This record gives sequence, C-alpha cells and structure tokens, in this order.
Amino acid sequence: MRKLVYYVATTLDGYIAGPDGGDPSAEDYFPLTPDVIQFIIDQYPETLPGPARAAMGIDGPGKVFDTVLEGRASYEIGLEAGLSDAYPHLRHLVFSTTLESQNAAVEIVREDALARVRKLKAEEGQDLWLVGGGTLAHSLLPEIDRLVLKQHRSIIGSGIPLFSGPFQAHMFQPVHENLLESGMRVLTYDRA
Repeated sequence: MRKLVYYVATTLDGYIAGPDGGDPSAEDYFPLTPDVIQFIIDQYPETLPGPARAAMGIDGPGKVFDTVLEGRASYEIGLEAGLSDAYPHLRHLVFSTTLESQNAAVEIVREDALARVRKLKAEEGQDLWLVGGGTLAHSLLPEIDRLVLKQHRSIIGSGIPLFSGPFQAHMFQPVHENLLESGMRVLTYDRA
C-alpha cells in the first residue's frame, strides 16, 4: 500500500512558513544552500517544481512520489509565481472547498480529505507527497505514515505551524537522520 509522506521544511520551533504564509523557500531562514539542493536532487528530485527541474535538466519519473497533495494556501503560492501547476510531472491534487480550477491537470478535491487520501493510498503507485500546509497536514494526520522533516537551524517565533488544528496525539518513531554540511538535519519518522 502507498504511504502518505509529509515531506516539508521546518524551523527548529516547528514552523513551515512565516506569519504571512508566503513562499518560505525565498526566506533566509530556509536557505537553499548547495548541499540542500544536492540532497533534494539525489533523494527527492520530483519535489522540485517543474521550472527548476527543467533548468537543472532533471526529467523522468519520481524516485519516491508520483502524486503531490496540497492545501489551497500552499497552491496559491505557486499561482502567485505564475504556476498553475508547479508539479506537472506529478499527479497533482489540491484540497479546497472554495478554489476554482486553474489548470485542468490539477484536481481540486472538495470532498472529505481523509476519505480521498484513503482511496489514493489503496491505488497502485508510488507514495503520496503531502507538501503542505499545516491545516491540511493536521486534517490528514491520522493517515500520515511518514514524516520527512528538513529541519533548518532557524527559530522564527511564529508563523504557519507544521500541524495547525486542535489537540490530537499521534506517535512516530525516528528511523533515519541525515546532517548536512550547512546544518540542516533531515529527520525521518514512521508512524509508531
């Protein structure tokens, strides 16, 4: 069965974006140093947006994921950058009850997010990548099988949390840690 993997950058204090919710990859608290970029290319090249992949000469199927899931606010970051489908090389689903279709290749999911993810997990294919945001991650928490946290060495004090919603306890166990030269740690946890 396919896994739902929350693969995301985070600060030491658990934020995936600043208070404005804008594109965190453009912020100095999530530096895209050469070792971080090389890690992504080597391990998760399909998580690079289409234009970045084209510029780097990366093509072909993903190593880990064939589907990307995101919430409306995360998707709108791409729209603001002029990308109605930032991941044309992946099956792309956006969970929103208000968003109008911007690209025929991007599926807008208005139904129950948990039920939709359970159906996706039962299908054949590679794992599902949950890119964000915190509200969608919280709603899908019962179905998240793995966390891959690119933990940067920054603290920002407030912003969009890794999980945003009411209290619910879920246990994960560490399975791998990779410390990059720049100080970013990649922490992998599987559901306990």
